[in-house]
Amino acid sequence: MNKQELQSFIDKYRSLLLDDVMPFWQKHSPDLKHGGFYNYLGRDGKVLFTDKNVRQQGRLVLLFARAYNELEKRQEWLDLALQGIKFIEDYCFDERDGRTYYDVTEDGRPVRKRRYVVTEHYTVMAFIELFKATGNPEWKAKAERLYKTIMMYYYNPELLPPKFYPARKVRAHNIPMIISCTSIMMRELGGDTSLYDRTIKTCLGEVFSTFLDYDKKALREIVNADGTPCETPEGRTINPGHSIETSWFTMTEAAFQKDEALLKKALTVLDWSLDWGWDEVQGGGGIIYFRNVDEAEGHEPDQYEHELKLWWPQNEAIYATFLAYTLTKDEKYLDWFRKIEKWFFDHFMDPEYGEIIKYLRRDGTPSCTMKGTRWAGAFHYPRMLFNLIRLMEAEKAKA
Repeated sequence: MNKQELQSFIDKYRSLLLDDVMPFWQKHSPDLKHGGFYNYLGRDGKVLFTDKNVRQQGRLVLLFARAYNELEKRQEWLDLALQGIKFIEDYCFDERDGRTYYDVTEDGRPVRKRRYVVTEHYTVMAFIELFKATGNPEWKAKAERLYKTIMMYYYNPELLPPKFYPARKVRAHNIPMIISCTSIMMRELGGDTSLYDRTIKTCLGEVFSTFLDYDKKALREIVNADGTPCETPEGRTINPGHSIETSWFTMTEAAFQKDEALLKKALTVLDWSLDWGWDEVQGGGGIIYFRNVDEAEGHEPDQYEHELKLWWPQNEAIYATFLAYTLTKDEKYLDWFRKIEKWFFDHFMDPEYGEIIKYLRRDGTPSCTMKGTRWAGAFHYPRMLFNLIRLMEAEKAKA
């Protein structure tokens, strides 16, 4: 890819952020009365429910702070990030254990708390981005404290309520996956990075030694506690988007460590996951949400949403394939990038109301047009755009 084409993509992605993503969320999500952000938004941005998901609060702080850091130094973006983090700090932490709630009311009263430690990661990411924006060491210290809380539960899982009774104890891929992502971000803060290096090595080691099934050519989402395959519907589940996300976290670390063996593992996961996920049968492409490793033996996915094509697996695949191309110069990854990128922008854009449709049926038609829910929001799509701009700028400088 030459400099001119790289610049055309950079201009496209920057325009999407400046003229579409940021205006939509800046107009519709801030709660100027209570603080924080509304995240249950209809297609046109109308607030449909006023409870606030804490994961999405952290993600919106991250969005506005990162836009301030990487697009333009607009004070209104930094101000929104700061009011959002104030709401999180004032209302969204459970003082009994230092963890965050999952949902709170409009004015910050607790509604729900989940058993696992995932929501907290997005507040750590928000603290990191605020430190980059302001240089205030207080944000770095807060990121470090919350990160250590997360790690305490990772190394002492017995402190959390069990998901299953002892008859079926399992381990989930998403936990070491997200810890590796957060640790890579924490390392950017500088100082003594040995903790983050060790943690990334431990988490990626767990992923590749425990969840990677070489016989089925798949990264499983759940295995038994002892690392053996879990022969249940959940244990046979493949989430291609998650696997692809893990592949690019691993590629990022492989490039940092200059570790060719680790890069090879990451590319193996990417190749397998694209094969499992990409759908040439219906809709002319797109990545399906769930597959089952034993479909050939008659085990179909039992998730009712398994055939949907969600926004975020496409976003992870677009970035992962371009990153793979930059690291290998293998044209097959550039071909994948062009194919997935085109399918995404042909099907998910919403020219009438802005931003993107989040949920498509298998044939590529909209299934749900809400722009924000507990799960959907302003994270995977803008992260893809930010990351591609940064990566393509680096490629252009080398070209």
